[in-house]
Amino acid sequence: MIFPRLQGPNRTMAKLVALVVTMASLSFAAVPFYDWFCRVTGYAGTTSVAEAGSDVILEQTVKVRFDASLEQGMPWTFRPVAPFMQIRIGETGLAFYEAHNPTDRVVAGTASFNVFPYAAGGYFTKIECFCFTQQVLQPGETVQMPVSFYIDPEIVDDPEGKFVREIVLSYTFHETPLPAEQAALDTSAAENAAAVN
Repeated sequence: MIFPRLQGPNRTMAKLVALVVTMASLSFAAVPFYDWFCRVTGYAGTTSVAEAGSDVILEQTVKVRFDASLEQGMPWTFRPVAPFMQIRIGETGLAFYEAHNPTDRVVAGTASFNVFPYAAGGYFTKIECFCFTQQVLQPGETVQMPVSFYIDPEIVDDPEGKFVREIVLSYTFHETPLPAEQAALDTSAAENAAAVN
């Protein structure tokens, strides 16, 4: 089948539609590309992830400070158990954060994170972290959540990273919808309580 060549206004309209479709496609691709770019480069304080610790441990140390905050409206309390630790570059560190749900309802949360200075972002490597999964706290529940990490020894070869002597690891907890099975349990409990009253 041979399509007729578009001319005049129809051709201009076809080009405009193609442009809109292309721009919309690029906008949807931008978010995953930006996320990938940040994880690979450490841009904007994004950390790296590894399955195991470093094989190389240097004598040079870095002070890691731990920071905790809550998004507005998040009802938990959230804090680092220890405010900082001194760690050798390449050594695996283990830190804990504590979260408490003071409410009378089940609350789910997810933590976003970054490190400062940004030059250290790509070298701050997490092995395990509570931020990898959603956390669900029952009414009145308190938990201590671990983060296992190391500072990649390659930081000493980076023109900016080699001057880093202190890193701040920051987490912010955001309230998120309950997982489907938990939400169903929570709804059933509320209905049963209403029926009793």
